[in-house]
Amino acid sequence: MMSFMQRVRSALTWNVRILRYVLLSLLSSQIGLTSCSTDDGEQLVQSESITCFEDFHIDSISLSSVLTTYEDKLNSLTGAHVLEDGSGAMIARAWLTEYAEETIDIQYFIFSLDNIGLIATDYIIQAAERGVKVRILVDDIMIDADVADILLFDAHPNIDVRIYNPGVNLGKNLLQKIKKLGLDFRGANQRMHNKTFIVDGTVAITGGRNIADEYFDFDHTYNFRDRDILLLGKGVKQIEKSFEEFWNDSLSVGIVELTPLNKSQVYTKDAFDKLHAYACDPLNFWPQIRTRIATFPNHLEELVKNGDVVWLDKLQFISDDPGKNASKSGLGGGGKTTDALISLVKNASSSIDIQTPYLVTSDDSKTLFKQAVDRGVKVRILTNSLASTDNVEAFSSYQTDRKELLRIGIELYEFRPDAKSRMNSMTSELVDSLLEPPIFGLHAKSMVIDNSTTVIGTFNLDPRSANLNTECIVIVESDVLTLSVLDGMNNDFNPENSWRVTEDYNPDLEVSKYKRIKTWTRKIIPKDIL
Repeated sequence: MMSFMQRVRSALTWNVRILRYVLLSLLSSQIGLTSCSTDDGEQLVQSESITCFEDFHIDSISLSSVLTTYEDKLNSLTGAHVLEDGSGAMIARAWLTEYAEETIDIQYFIFSLDNIGLIATDYIIQAAERGVKVRILVDDIMIDADVADILLFDAHPNIDVRIYNPGVNLGKNLLQKIKKLGLDFRGANQRMHNKTFIVDGTVAITGGRNIADEYFDFDHTYNFRDRDILLLGKGVKQIEKSFEEFWNDSLSVGIVELTPLNKSQVYTKDAFDKLHAYACDPLNFWPQIRTRIATFPNHLEELVKNGDVVWLDKLQFISDDPGKNASKSGLGGGGKTTDALISLVKNASSSIDIQTPYLVTSDDSKTLFKQAVDRGVKVRILTNSLASTDNVEAFSSYQTDRKELLRIGIELYEFRPDAKSRMNSMTSELVDSLLEPPIFGLHAKSMVIDNSTTVIGTFNLDPRSANLNTECIVIVESDVLTLSVLDGMNNDFNPENSWRVTEDYNPDLEVSKYKRIKTWTRKIIPKDIL
């Protein structure tokens, strides 16, 4: 099965990231929910030994029964646990989906139909079959599923699918996409980059991860170093409120309104039998992982016992408004998340530690960091190297400003594609199944201020996140949680995981001459759209 990143690499022929998305959506290999065919069109063969979640599911357990132990805290406090490794983030989502009782609200920029996406879809369908009401809101730009499959998915009486800001991708041919970009460039570039997963209004996960193999350390060639945060209790209401605002906004359109195809799709009990067989095949999802999913309540209990779930009196979840800056004529404007991050940087007194996949700096952001350095604040930023990045357009802009950032006094580090830490985050089953480990890129979007305040979210340090995309962030004021995040960050800063950049050294020569030339050609792209 062709991985998402392989499809990205084959599609990177456009100079602007938004055009890259458009081409990707046109060229992506489609994996039907009902047919579950491989890239060469052959039907997947189900192995004889089927091990599925029916074999692991415990009927006597529910989400509410597991949370009963903590019910005295859930109404007045917020439990927070950082999900550093991909497999742990996947297992948490899977267990919550399997044991949800009432509602699952899902909001993502990318929900890919690769291996993880198909298995996640099967979990969602099984939850809906139990009577759980599921709402899914996905941005239009990166959808790579067939319209007919989404319509069938939506036809389930307990599943409702909406598309954010449609018109660029779903159901459009290449000419229509280019026309949209030409006539409404700003509107086409305003994407929903939020990522939230809410179960029964009580538990939520938010952070950097989309739904695709590479976000959960499951891809065989390229994965992301990422970070999410799991939240329990009071603070989840803030995320739920944001989801409702997006769900009910006019930019979120029901899938049946976007297609001339038959809108009266009829859901039948056997509609997703082939998908379920695919998900149950141990060749596609190892039984060992299903065992880990089944034991998640024990894992959660251990986390609480060991103090790895931090109970907070206060938590801030900040989300940009739907249609962020839609009324503005230019490409600027900022937003709620932008303002919050600027305020944190302005008020830092000793240190700022940042991880961001893309580092595209404007004059204003350079001034902001220079003012921090001038008042004695130590600023460290880890971003992707040319060898690890999946976005040469953004890297090209950073490359141009790199020496200026160093002269400002910022400590710069670039992530290694062969980072030693990747061996700790991947599942042992994946490591054992490969001849060589996949390369890694940085996707975590986090900030630590003064060793006491942590930001985890979807915001990249680039003009697109600042002015065009809607973003969301969680701000936590906790020494305990912050030290935990900083421990992970410091490990990423270590020489075996990242290169330290100086005015005399950068690791650009670690890549092929072709990639260096390709990066140089991207320097003509305006920063405002990166």
